[in-house]
Amino acid sequence: MLLRLFLLFTIIPIAELSLLIRIGGLIGLGPTLGLVVATGAAGAWLSRREGLKSWLTVQRELAAGRLPGEEMVHAVLILVAGIVLLTPGVLTDALGIVLLIRPVRRRLIARLRERFSRQIQAGSAGFVGGPGVPGMGVFWQSGPPPETGHAFGAPPPAPTSRSAGREILVEEPGTDAEEPDEQPGRSRH
Repeated sequence: MLLRLFLLFTIIPIAELSLLIRIGGLIGLGPTLGLVVATGAAGAWLSRREGLKSWLTVQRELAAGRLPGEEMVHAVLILVAGIVLLTPGVLTDALGIVLLIRPVRRRLIARLRERFSRQIQAGSAGFVGGPGVPGMGVFWQSGPPPETGHAFGAPPPAPTSRSAGREILVEEPGTDAEEPDEQPGRSRH
């Protein structure tokens, strides 16, 4: 994941800069700057329009007593598009504008749903947590689930009093019970 982020924050800006230099060499500095400003302005307008549509749909779903699950994903993708459009460059502006097209978002959401479904079925991804459980809603990908609760409604693992040779005090919420053999000045970790 760190490598992907590194590549994202190094390769994309280099590609953007290279493309802007090439475009500037072909059409000149003024028109290149105009192109960047025009795509940014068009993207901001489209982002506002699509974001408002999505927000109104979320409001209608909630008023009808339904959870607006897919529409919330649309809203997140519109937010991502807006953030990408703030980044100066031709490639990022093109990506941002493409993300603002509703049929493109629908197709992307369907592909993401299929991908997550396959990963969950294979046991390489899932959600951990539940009501009142720390880590509620944590998503993991590949490897065992994180130790932050219980997965898929299964009961949480039984609390232990020892972990890796260190003592752990487990208290239920609302109880103030002290262990009788506790010595003054000794803290428990």
